[in-house]
Amino acid sequence: VGGGPCGSFSALTAAKLGAKVAVCEEHESIGIPTHCTGHLNLNGLKSLGLHPLPKNVVESEFRGVTFYSPSGKEFSIKFDSPVTCTVNRELFDKCLANLATEAGVEYRLGSRVESLVSENGFVKGVVINHEGFKKNLFSKIVIDAEGVSSVILKKAGLESLDHSTVVNAIHVETDKLNNVEGDMVEVYLGGKYAPGFFAWIIPKKEGRAKVGLATNVGNPRRYLHKFMRDHPIASVKLGKSKIVRQSFHPIPLGGSIPKTYYHGLLIVGDAASQVKPTTGGGVIFGLLCSRIAGEVVHEAITKNDFSEEFLSRYENRWKALIGFELASMRRLRIMLNRLSDRGIDKIIELCARLEMDRVFVRHGDLDFEGASLIRMLGHPATFVLLLYFIFSSFIH
Repeated sequence: VGGGPCGSFSALTAAKLGAKVAVCEEHESIGIPTHCTGHLNLNGLKSLGLHPLPKNVVESEFRGVTFYSPSGKEFSIKFDSPVTCTVNRELFDKCLANLATEAGVEYRLGSRVESLVSENGFVKGVVINHEGFKKNLFSKIVIDAEGVSSVILKKAGLESLDHSTVVNAIHVETDKLNNVEGDMVEVYLGGKYAPGFFAWIIPKKEGRAKVGLATNVGNPRRYLHKFMRDHPIASVKLGKSKIVRQSFHPIPLGGSIPKTYYHGLLIVGDAASQVKPTTGGGVIFGLLCSRIAGEVVHEAITKNDFSEEFLSRYENRWKALIGFELASMRRLRIMLNRLSDRGIDKIIELCARLEMDRVFVRHGDLDFEGASLIRMLGHPATFVLLLYFIFSSFIH
């Protein structure tokens, strides 16, 4: 259910292993509307077998990131070669759908899934609405990749994500960007402009940029206009810019939902809240879990066993892969949200003074932040910074 990256990748994996797969997508075209900036880790793409992507899909590559505190203090992490890229999300989604189609997956566009079909406690298919006509589509197993909305989980009375942990994001494209390094992403921290999350500027070619933020309170559009107009650093870079395109999307930051499998049903991606609570990145983690889901589907079909007991191996495997990361990042997100803007200023200043960029370049992993932190703790500067960070997060 859902023709986004996670739906297509789980379908692709299952089909390549011999399953007959259909993807139901409510929109008439894959990749529309777009839902995020498409900023992806190159190592993550490599681990999924998706690197290199077609040239028309990749917009830019980046060697690092610059963090800005609320008062304008900065701290940069720069690698010797590109470590991330931005993709055109429409073309990226279409690329994955094309790979799935080539593997034999059938796409049913314009088919909105309204509910699950259940029999004796087992999910046996879905009810789809196509051009106003409803019909049952039966299957041996269903993968829910519908995203944050969690409509079919709610209708079925199953546990879905905690919407109190969801932040509301706005993503725009602008022109006439000034005074930026084209191979560096910029992240702006602080509750004054993006309470509960952060703002970003991601350069594109020809002076354009992807700009956005997310917030856990208020109207994100108003916060974005304030950020572009009033931030001491961003307002200079975006002073002449005009918004040429905008979109809105929710981001779940609460860690995984309590259970991602039922009789005849697996849940992946944003629907399962397999999203990094620190950065809101969900594509790489979602695809890793979707690959596992596709493999488990094949195993279930082979054994003709679609029980919870059998399908629980899906959750066991994905938690073994990213469970620690989601849990540790969730704790880090809670502490970040407790920091005052003054505390963020001090931490950014301390990072620069302790030359933490060298430590992160040597030990860091952009997707597996929890494991990176453990490796980095061997460095005295990391320990000092972590103690200060923890102390600051409990002072208001």
